[in-house]
Amino acid sequence: MQGILYILLACFLWAIDTLIRYPLLGEGISASRIVFTEHLILTIFFIPLFAKKIKLFWQSKVAYVFYFLIIGGLGSAIGTLAFTRAFSLINPSLVILLQKFQPIIAISLAAIVLKEKMRKDFIIWAVICLVGGLLISYEDIASGLKDVDFDRSLFDQKFLLGYSLTFLAVFSWGCSTVFGKKLTSCGFKEQEIMAGRFFMGFICLVPILLTGEIQMDVDVNIWGKIIVMVVISGLLGMFVYYKGLTLVSARVGALAEMFFPFCAVIVNWIFLNQALTFQQILGGVLLLIGSTVIQLKHY
Repeated sequence: MQGILYILLACFLWAIDTLIRYPLLGEGISASRIVFTEHLILTIFFIPLFAKKIKLFWQSKVAYVFYFLIIGGLGSAIGTLAFTRAFSLINPSLVILLQKFQPIIAISLAAIVLKEKMRKDFIIWAVICLVGGLLISYEDIASGLKDVDFDRSLFDQKFLLGYSLTFLAVFSWGCSTVFGKKLTSCGFKEQEIMAGRFFMGFICLVPILLTGEIQMDVDVNIWGKIIVMVVISGLLGMFVYYKGLTLVSARVGALAEMFFPFCAVIVNWIFLNQALTFQQILGGVLLLIGSTVIQLKHY
């Protein structure tokens, strides 16, 4: 149960991050600029750890390097950029709906990569968690889907690209959960996983910088906001997330991550005075009950 609480705290910190991230996007700051700057700052922050653990990273097996590439390059960099880009191509409600496939991908990969066995009881409670996750986002999904022209959007090139980017993000994050758990099983500590994750993400983002797509500046206000996000979601959020992941299986971790939209709703209620709906509360209760039963029963 302690592991789920850690991941729940991580979700709450990630939700607080959105109070700064989305206004920055609304001000015209590109997602590429934000994500690159975050990885740059975090890579610099972890330089002392790299120096201290240089032998550990230098002597790492090729497999470990691959695991870090998955969680950093694919999950942290490419996944985030793909998800953000998808919002500008297709209806955000579709992005939110398709994102609910992430736990299914993570659970399937956990069975293949980590050999985590799934009992029938786990599947039943996992479905309850998925229903809870859908209920949490029900208002956004239902209102948005009314405006979607499926006859046109299913075959339109722009929309096909949006669907592809969404599934790329979902696949990336599902892989990141599984291989993050793999690294904890290999003996890497939370700080070491974070250092490798952000460094690999930074390396994968450098080519985008070289294309000129990312416009850097010295605006103190923007840098200050990004630094706050780095502390909240990058340092604190990822630390408690990996601490929680060491205590639960990858499949339980994937289900616990579904608390993020519920935490975002809570944050909006607290800071933006947006009322909670019955569906959102019911979804949160189902998600909490389902994930708790799975953890307590060790399904």
